[in-house]
Amino acid sequence: MSLYQLSKLLYQLNRDDNLKARFKIDRAGAVEGYDLTAEERSAVLDSDIGLLYVLGVNGQILMHFAALCGVEWSDYLQQMRDGVKRHGPVRAGIYTMTTSPDEKVVE
Repeated sequence: MSLYQLSKLLYQLNRDDNLKARFKIDRAGAVEGYDLTAEERSAVLDSDIGLLYVLGVNGQILMHFAALCGVEWSDYLQQMRDGVKRHGPVRAGIYTMTTSPDEKVVE
């Protein structure tokens, strides 16, 4: 997985108005030049917030990408929850899960 490249792309989409404009008219062209896996590329092109979360994208970066894609705040949070249910635990990054979302943690 190329979490750094994925995060860099989403970060730059949040900051670079030219890239943002290009993304709005040519998503595939806008992501060229970033070393993404097929799964990462598909998640960006499809605005799959849940999968991007599971892949390990930081929530602060992901939140701005979701807004760029027109996702409302409450939907953004739900899409992250749904992503874990559909794709499994967060795989990388600071949100990596050590238990499945259905497991009960014994204290």
